[in-house]
Amino acid sequence: MVANSSDSTAPSSASQRWQKLVDLISSARMQYALQVSQTLSDSGYDELFRELLELETQYPMLVTGDSPTQSVGGFRSELFESVVHLEPMYSLDNAFNEGELKAWCERISTSLEQEPQYLCELKIDGLAVDAVYRDGTLKTLATRGDGATGEDVTLNSILIASIPKKLTGTSVPKLLEVRGEVFYPLAVFDSINAEQTKMGKPLFANPRNAAAGALRQRVDKRERELEQVKGSKREAKVAQDLEAAILRLSGLEFTVHGFGKHDSKVLTRARSQSEVYERLAHWGLPVTSHALVHASFAKVVEFINYFNEHRVEVTFDIDGVVVKVNDLANQVRLGFTSRAPRWAIAYKYPPEVVRTRLIDIEISVGRTGRVTPYAVMEPVQVAGTTVSMATLHNPFEVSRKGVLIGDTVYLRKAGEIIPEVLGPVLEERTGSEIPFVMPKFCPECGSELGPESEGDKDIRCPNVQDCPAQLRERLFHIGSRGALDIEGLGEKAAQALLVSGVLASEAELFDLTADKLLNCEFFVNSHQEHESVGINKAGELLLAQLDRAKGQPLWRFLVALSIRHVGPTAAKKISRAFGSVEALQEATVEQLSNVDGVGERIADSIVDFFDTDWRLDIISQWRRAGVNFADEHTDTDPVSSPLTGITIVITGSIPGFTRDGAQDAIAALGATVSGSVSPKTDLVVVGDKAGSKAEKAQKLGVALTDAAGFHKLLSGDHQSVLPHL
Repeated sequence: MVANSSDSTAPSSASQRWQKLVDLISSARMQYALQVSQTLSDSGYDELFRELLELETQYPMLVTGDSPTQSVGGFRSELFESVVHLEPMYSLDNAFNEGELKAWCERISTSLEQEPQYLCELKIDGLAVDAVYRDGTLKTLATRGDGATGEDVTLNSILIASIPKKLTGTSVPKLLEVRGEVFYPLAVFDSINAEQTKMGKPLFANPRNAAAGALRQRVDKRERELEQVKGSKREAKVAQDLEAAILRLSGLEFTVHGFGKHDSKVLTRARSQSEVYERLAHWGLPVTSHALVHASFAKVVEFINYFNEHRVEVTFDIDGVVVKVNDLANQVRLGFTSRAPRWAIAYKYPPEVVRTRLIDIEISVGRTGRVTPYAVMEPVQVAGTTVSMATLHNPFEVSRKGVLIGDTVYLRKAGEIIPEVLGPVLEERTGSEIPFVMPKFCPECGSELGPESEGDKDIRCPNVQDCPAQLRERLFHIGSRGALDIEGLGEKAAQALLVSGVLASEAELFDLTADKLLNCEFFVNSHQEHESVGINKAGELLLAQLDRAKGQPLWRFLVALSIRHVGPTAAKKISRAFGSVEALQEATVEQLSNVDGVGERIADSIVDFFDTDWRLDIISQWRRAGVNFADEHTDTDPVSSPLTGITIVITGSIPGFTRDGAQDAIAALGATVSGSVSPKTDLVVVGDKAGSKAEKAQKLGVALTDAAGFHKLLSGDHQSVLPHL
């Protein structure tokens, strides 16, 4: 997306900032919708969205139809069939302080020429869904998606007890579309994360992410898979996964907070939102028990402040209060913008700050040798989860915050995700508190600790190869989802392999056999009398996963090798540019730095890595064990490809390809894949159900092609698609 350059009254700095904000917000929306690791917190997203609104207010010529301020937001994945909502599902505008809320109320009063009654209800931090009932029976349940089209998750609704499958009561309509929130009660969320810990899997950042992940599970596919693997070694594992998926779905709750299309005479006669809620409850639909009608702005503020102070007493996660004009006729008069109703607003609470006692400050040693102090605290509820530990980053940060062991401290979740100690509650000090002293030696290997170079704030253990802590963390990292994604190589398994002596280093990982695992109790069947000893299901799973991992693409191995600063994004770009480990070993800092998105710091790390004998030994031993180290696109040299330097946008779906698959196929040819159309775009591939990007490309004079042209690009016929090259 780009600003309308036909009007030159907006300064270039404003246009550039607009573009940056649009890209960041669009990326965050996609990350949330696709349930990938989020790089932007909720509060960070709100701040950027607010800045974009202010910029577009100041420079209206920047506004385009595909600006995030003009749309509901969200994406629809390709895992589910699509469902077109009978009426659009809108988002909500936000207020972040009392002044903004008052300004909204004053605008409402001015438009209506009177002060209306307001319905206040808690804003559940869950996943918005749309449920359609026909003749009183649930027919579809869909996610909000982009507001017009969502994902069909009806099959999963069968397992969610709080979603009525049949309406009850009198005057049940033939057609009823309701909107609501699917969420986890905090107690259920805590038990889910406890199970994740037990299984050595990553914890969910918050209840909303967990709920979204649960609802987007393909339980039907797991059931079919179980039928296919019956009698095989995989049966127990698939059955376990299916059971876990069903349990996660069964723990979800549902609350209705609105309605869409209907043919109910009762609802048509209703005069207020609160009256609608009463009727929906009469039909057996769960509605909020935390809603009150108030006749003045002062009472609205009182409601908001009360629940801000008593959030810990609410059994589910909330991030604010939704304020609605209660009168339905007034709602119709006020209407909608392109993305939100004018008659409702979400008052967003600031990040919750609590107090707890700092019991101790301990240190941990990471996989790259970084030594991190962390706070050990009395467990406390904050932003929906129980917190007992928080990173303090480095000794300089401990000193800057001014915290002492024994202090009562202020704690919050930065971005509602990461626990952060803000500082001490000075008035609570008794004089018995003691300062933190950074250890001089590594607690695990005894090496002397210190900064890597003069001026560094980070303290490191220099014993990179042999420090047990670093080795343990590296081994655990190899199995992580962002690296080789080896199920069965969790934290406990990694620890057991090293403590038992079955592995001396990560170099031996792919040499593991069933016989070797018999020397590690973690992977051995509990010995029963008259039974032969063998490896258990965890051992069988690990060996199968290791065999599968040998064929993983090169970028995953670059991440798995714990090269400092190299994450999945950089690794993908590097693997596409060089194609093999051998080419990387010969690469110079200058050559690596020339790869888009790879700076000198990453380039230095890669060169240093391949200049270390023991690290090269890991690669050699893995290769002897059958690891391919082959990039999935080694048949093409992107550096010399005719598409190098070409920017391509794909809109809509390409038959035979997922969204990511189509983008990866183009990127493998050396092109840069972008998510937005701009004057710098060289080509837009228009697939089925394409959006507004095609129209925008035409306005900007950008070349267009269809699915047939896309396949020509893949076959090497670049000239017919891009004759100007």
